[in-house]
Amino acid sequence: MPRWPADYKKKHPERDYKKEAKQHATKESTKDRVARNKARRKMIKEGKVHVGDGKEVDHKRPIGGKGNHNDYSKSNLQVISREANRKKQPKRK
Repeated sequence: MPRWPADYKKKHPERDYKKEAKQHATKESTKDRVARNKARRKMIKEGKVHVGDGKEVDHKRPIGGKGNHNDYSKSNLQVISREANRKKQPKRK
């Protein structure tokens, strides 16, 4: 009995791990990751989220791009479920 459905390969092409690692190592990606971690720590400190609670800190105005790495204001942060945050994300190529 096959482990995966017959059409699995069509729907899920092979990943290029070297390309992904190269992208994650860029300065821009590092700045974005630092911004996400900083926002999460801020919300933990305020008691709005906890480790392992299934919630994520969302930026209403997205981080990334030019000069958008440091908007940690309360008006830009919200706590939402992991499922809702994943639906909100753009599709990746």
